[in-house]
Amino acid sequence: MSAAAPFVLWLDDPIANGHPALGGKFSSLGEMTASGFSVPPGFGITTTAYRSFMDAAGLSEEARRVSAAADKMALEDIKSETKTLIAGVLNAPLPAQLEADIREAYAELERRTGVKDVPVAVRSSGESEDLAGASFAGQYDTFLWVCGIESVLHHVRQCWVGMFGEAVLSYRVDGQAVISRGDFGMCVGIQQMVQARAAGVMFTLNPLNGDRSKVAMEAVWGLGEGVVKGDITPSRFMVDKVTLEVVERKRSDQREEYRFDPSQGVAVLPIEEERIGVSCLEESHVLALAELAKHIERRRGAPQDIEWAVDVNGNVRVLQVRPETVWSRKAAQSIVGKQRSPIGHVLARMAGNQIAKPAATGAKGAA
Repeated sequence: MSAAAPFVLWLDDPIANGHPALGGKFSSLGEMTASGFSVPPGFGITTTAYRSFMDAAGLSEEARRVSAAADKMALEDIKSETKTLIAGVLNAPLPAQLEADIREAYAELERRTGVKDVPVAVRSSGESEDLAGASFAGQYDTFLWVCGIESVLHHVRQCWVGMFGEAVLSYRVDGQAVISRGDFGMCVGIQQMVQARAAGVMFTLNPLNGDRSKVAMEAVWGLGEGVVKGDITPSRFMVDKVTLEVVERKRSDQREEYRFDPSQGVAVLPIEEERIGVSCLEESHVLALAELAKHIERRRGAPQDIEWAVDVNGNVRVLQVRPETVWSRKAAQSIVGKQRSPIGHVLARMAGNQIAKPAATGAKGAA
């Protein structure tokens, strides 16, 4: 394992800034951390780690075969073609040094946060995500509120397996399976969960018409899953980038939210009576988010999609940052699932589509 390509790379390590071994999502968070934005602490289990595991398990050649065959693979044939490969990823032993590095990194995250069994988001961050013309809209997995090292190790494998699921292998741009374009690796990001008062997504343009003079936000009480999964109607805000005036707002009469419950893990639960009919974002937070969006867009030089949360102490945290693709690239689509509107396509790219249940003990105190 060389110093230039470690198995584990922390977001606040200077070399994490845009490092390719962190994949699309997590390398951008390394950039955001280096730029001084408020990003929850975490580390990436790099593409080097993934390839080391696959080589040690004798699965690399089979993975290349399956990926290359994806272009000609019918949807109904994918499960039979990948059965052996997936079983190997789930069951082959981890190389001893890789497992030791992951265990030590999670223990260090516990020390840094002061929380035993610190709840984390386990996020897939693939090398293939940022290919020109491909956004991998919601194809890769994220698992929320994962607690304890054994559960982390289990969900790392689940993210690796996601490389060979139906949605990824069937994902096509201009008629070609994207995964067949190269020998791609997968980073898995481990990041402390934010105990969110409110959360959502924002776009540094209007995703319905491409107007770059606006910042568009969708926000909900609780975790942002209600926005990305589309099962809770969000409040909507449109802010003028120049004047920072809120030019449109539509408050949702929200009665349920995603939040952590000790007996259920993350679940949709009723909100308190006093919050019903109350905006999930104060005016000061709307304006702070718009300013944040402008700064991130300026830093990255192009329109962005940003997932954010406001924690219980009122602090705004950056959870994901991705280049906008609906208006800047040709639309891509999967043959799995229904077609999405432009805004639905953007939301799906945040990829918060799995929740780990049940959560282990020790979830209290997450920030």
